[in-house]
Amino acid sequence: MDITSLILLGMAGLGIISNNSAITIAMIVLLLLRVTHFTHVFPWLEKYGLTIGIIILTIGVMSPLASGTMSLSAITSSFLHWQSLLAVAIGMLVAYLGGRGATLMGSNPTVVAGLLVGTVLGVALFRGVPVGPLIAAGILSLLIGKG
Repeated sequence: MDITSLILLGMAGLGIISNNSAITIAMIVLLLLRVTHFTHVFPWLEKYGLTIGIIILTIGVMSPLASGTMSLSAITSSFLHWQSLLAVAIGMLVAYLGGRGATLMGSNPTVVAGLLVGTVLGVALFRGVPVGPLIAAGILSLLIGKG
């Protein structure tokens, strides 16, 4: 077994230990793609995977609105409380950082490995959610002045 497969297996192990099914499933799928020699899909995943993931995440976040669970009056009233206004501002900041992060990750692939390892470790060890690479890259772009 090659070193890349061992790393994927180790990350899957971290996912199992931390009871994080998202990391475990993602690492096992990638490992299976490598083992079954479906490596021709990796360029496609690298090109479109992030966009597809963002689309699925957006669908999940907007589902309460689409299903009617969250009413228009609930959304409107959210602009009447300071916590909700702060949430709107932070949401805008995170979207901005994510955009900068996507640009940095596309233009500076040398930082991607560190961001991904840090995100997987954060998910596995601190029960985080693997949405961190874009935000982390956005923060990094501010710190290093790129993006």
